Amino acid sequence: MNEAAGFSAGHWQPATHHAIVATREPTMPTPVLPIVAALLTAATAVSYLPQDPPGYRDTPRLPDGWRVHDADRPRPPVVTPPPAGEPVPAPSDAIVLFDGKSLAAFRGNGGAAKWTLQDGAMIVNGTGDIETVAEFGDCQLHVEWSAPSPTKGDSQGRGNSGVFFFGRYEIQVLDSFENPTYADGQAAALYGQKPPLVNASRKPGEWQTYDIYFRAPRFGADGAVQQPARVTVVHNGIVVQLDEALLGATAHRAVAKYERHGDKGPIRLQDHGDPVRFRNLWVRPLQLERPAAPPAAK
Repeated sequence: MNEAAGFSAGHWQPATHHAIVATREPTMPTPVLPIVAALLTAATAVSYLPQDPPGYRDTPRLPDGWRVHDADRPRPPVVTPPPAGEPVPAPSDAIVLFDGKSLAAFRGNGGAAKWTLQDGAMIVNGTGDIETVAEFGDCQLHVEWSAPSPTKGDSQGRGNSGVFFFGRYEIQVLDSFENPTYADGQAAALYGQKPPLVNASRKPGEWQTYDIYFRAPRFGADGAVQQPARVTVVHNGIVVQLDEALLGATAHRAVAKYERHGDKGPIRLQDHGDPVRFRNLWVRPLQLERPAAPPAAK
């Protein structure tokens, strides 16, 4: 019972009467005893039930039959990646977005990006998402990131961030090292759409790499999708998404859908409230149409 109150003759007494009630033996009507015993037994049994896995069982179904953030969708198998190395140098034709010294390539909410600069990394600090000033379409993006250590929280509340193409198509960033969550929300997932093929996460505090190859969607003059966006993701040197078609703009607890937009858009990094670190970001715009062959000689 609550230590701030007494229990007498089957009724709760206000805390001001606690001292008076304590001077005599509390009594309880005989019919109440079996009920109390049953409630205590049930409470004990519930405390030992296994916890439900993270996720949902009331969300709409995706085209593959699983629900969005399905609690029962199998988690990807774990694969141990090679050890973390030094930052990967940018190719000669790459645009360096972050070299550890300046946030000039990014903007924040209504002005300059205000993430913390420290030891060659930029750190999420609660000032909001940031996005590139320049816009990109088809591209190859290299990102290096590190989940906070020591860890705090679990599932989606642990080392959460994201990389968004066109500010709307997300590759999930999450501390997925020994941290169960719903399959389409773990690290390298196409959030809410496709889990990665495997979980290639390193330990929190270690640097991880994403090499993402993104092909923008194509829209017709009427705004209808002619070709969906497609993406390949290599996580710590391991292919985890291979030429996957996106269903549309990232959504939470809803099936993604497309809205017409331009040929290029910003790359956005998410502030989800966790101090995730980023370093060494560079991007290569891709020209996917090769030159046509000259007409054959007659």
